[in-house]
Amino acid sequence: MIRLIALLLALVAQPLSARTILFVGNSFTQGVGSAVLRYRADSVEDLNGDRLGGVPALFKRFADQRGLDWQVALETAGGRSLGWHLGERRALIDRPWDAVVLQEYSTLNAEAHGDPAATIAGARGLAALFRARNDRVAVWMNATWARPDIALRPGGSRWSARGLRPMTADVRAGHDAAAAAAGAAGVVPTGQAFLCAIAAGVADADPYDGIAFGRVPLWTHDQYHGSAEGYYLEALVVFASVTGEDPRSLGRDEAAAGDLGLSPDQAAALQAVAWDAVRTRGGCAEAVAR
Repeated sequence: MIRLIALLLALVAQPLSARTILFVGNSFTQGVGSAVLRYRADSVEDLNGDRLGGVPALFKRFADQRGLDWQVALETAGGRSLGWHLGERRALIDRPWDAVVLQEYSTLNAEAHGDPAATIAGARGLAALFRARNDRVAVWMNATWARPDIALRPGGSRWSARGLRPMTADVRAGHDAAAAAAGAAGVVPTGQAFLCAIAAGVADADPYDGIAFGRVPLWTHDQYHGSAEGYYLEALVVFASVTGEDPRSLGRDEAAAGDLGLSPDQAAALQAVAWDAVRTRGGCAEAVAR
């Protein structure tokens, strides 16, 4: 009888409503170039054992503040594609998950910028892997931002010196195609949220000519990876997309923003931008002139 009571108490103590989410990606998920990289690494499970927090730890911080019980894991490797994760990290990620966020290489294809073929194949393969474990898993494609080091500078890329919009649009289109092929739940419009922040006057459009007073930088010193503000916006957009929560409910005194040194005004502005991007599915990018 005592053993039975102990078992029942253990079952009651377990979080029956907990949901699981896995983030698969590279440096854009890790938070490279900012304090987000090691942010609250003990709050998430890094399947590689690298003790990274990144965007997944921000997601976890948001969820906890909203009373949402999410168990968060990540499997990331810098400069790697979705196909690489499928081929090289299958054993680590082959578990049942309730939700998965897939983040592809920043140019879709490292050699042929904008070619979505490998992204489509990688997303389809990963989705099949996860559905074999849980046929109700929600797979999300995270369409990331345009890189100023490519889009605002001359070079050999199809997007060189053409401004931020063409690269953002092509990356989004590739993720749309991959999402359709994989039967994904949807596309997280992170890159378009960056453009929305610029259009709203929250963020600076060109880091090469300095950051305008009163605006936040979205990219770090290499004009490639995100800044703390950029990753914060990414995490908000992922959170709103996956959970359906309005990120403005986190409030101007949201804890992670304070941890990262963002002001209450900046936190509130980025939360509003994230919600605008998610509710319009990235349509706010249409207001950007660049």
